[in-house]
Amino acid sequence: QVQLVESGGGLVQAGGSLRLSCAASGRTFMSNIMGWFRQAPGKEREFVAAITWSTTGIEYADSVKGRFTISRDNVANTVTLQMNSLKPEDTAVYYCAADRRSFITTQARMYGFWGQGTQVTVSS
Repeated sequence: QVQLVESGGGLVQAGGSLRLSCAASGRTFMSNIMGWFRQAPGKEREFVAAITWSTTGIEYADSVKGRFTISRDNVANTVTLQMNSLKPEDTAVYYCAADRRSFITTQARMYGFWGQGTQVTVSS
């Protein structure tokens, strides 16, 4: 199994930045793809970004393109989400996810491992 622990959430004003990190442990070879999802109150969990082991495959949700950047460090077994130009609608609990699949998917049900989530709140 893979254990995922997120950090870096918090409260920020609109236009500000936050950096989320996710540390993987356990059978990290099973984390070929790693990604970020978010869930706002009363809404379904939605895809934010994902990256392959080789880092050659990266995908973003349209709502965050140009503002968020995902990266990973396979030596440290971490994945990072740099979030710039934050908007109030980015407010949500952000979850780190991983799966042994080698291709990127935006569907939450395809990820086998999840972190506990970290709260991001953007004030207007």
